[in-house]
Amino acid sequence: MTENLRPSGAHSTDQDPTPYASPYAYDGAAHTGTAYDGTAYAGTAGGYPPPPPYAPTNRRRAKRPVALLAAVALAAGVIGGGTATLVGQLNGGGSGGATGSGDAVNGTTVSQSSKGTVSGVAEAVSPAIVEIGAASSAGNSTGSGVVITGDGEIVTNNHVISGAQQIQVTLSTGKTYTADVVGTDPDKDLALIKLRNASGLKTATLGDSSQVKVGDQVVAIGSPEGLTGTVTSGIVSALDRDVTVAKDDSGSSGRGQGQDRQGGGQQWPFEFGGQQFNGDTGEETTTYKALQTDASLNPGNSGGALINMDGEIIGINSAMYAPSSSASGSGSAAGSVGLGFAIPVNTLKADLDTLRAGDGS
Repeated sequence: MTENLRPSGAHSTDQDPTPYASPYAYDGAAHTGTAYDGTAYAGTAGGYPPPPPYAPTNRRRAKRPVALLAAVALAAGVIGGGTATLVGQLNGGGSGGATGSGDAVNGTTVSQSSKGTVSGVAEAVSPAIVEIGAASSAGNSTGSGVVITGDGEIVTNNHVISGAQQIQVTLSTGKTYTADVVGTDPDKDLALIKLRNASGLKTATLGDSSQVKVGDQVVAIGSPEGLTGTVTSGIVSALDRDVTVAKDDSGSSGRGQGQDRQGGGQQWPFEFGGQQFNGDTGEETTTYKALQTDASLNPGNSGGALINMDGEIIGINSAMYAPSSSASGSGSAAGSVGLGFAIPVNTLKADLDTLRAGDGS
């Protein structure tokens, strides 16, 4: 029903054509009465009630600026958060570099600008890789090692220093130190040596080999044939390969079976897949699970580092396949054909306390 308020107080509708007479005289005085919603009101001159209350201004219009402000605030928050994350990453404060390595030994890692490159890994980690010369009555041998503490703790293979009467270590800078054996674990082909009077050395970061996947890119650094600081690269070819090596320098082949002996002959012998390679491993052997890589390894790489692209050590290089020096062949050792093995770094980390205590010697 449509109502039209008229100044005269007359009210008419289509349903009731009879004029409506106001109960109040139009005398200009104020009156009281009942409003349209049933409440009392004080009438004004004219004798008609005030207009009924109307709904407030459309709420949808009121909400739109609020919603817009909320959206702007949300966008600003996202942008601000993204900016903070980016700044954190540029400053090296991001959390994306976490590897879950647990009790990893912290040391030199790859810079943000060089991450993921072989040159970046080599530049960062090479200072922590050393050449080891072991001398005994049976001859001299050359291997590699990884510096894990600033005062000169170095990890290498047991077969590199086994039976040594004197150990000389050469840093990437060319500086040399005399080292002493701290502890050995022939069952895992691991050894820990310590430089005399060393301090402030650059150290490597021990990663987490449980995170390694087949196909991961890797870098190997060592001293093959006495060529200090040689860098090669490849991928992880397989996991958990059973590799058997000599425990020490005793056995049918003498000193050469357990060491990277310079000057030809049988070198770096090991067994894999039921066959012997690089000579006779002798009677005292040990078997461990190894990472397989196609990164080129040669005699002298033994005890050196297998490194992921973040510059973390994931393995200690320990054996390589050289077909011309297999048990069925003769002649001098051949170079790498892309079939090398490394002791997983988690095996080393689990053994460090034993090595430091000398309990495995």
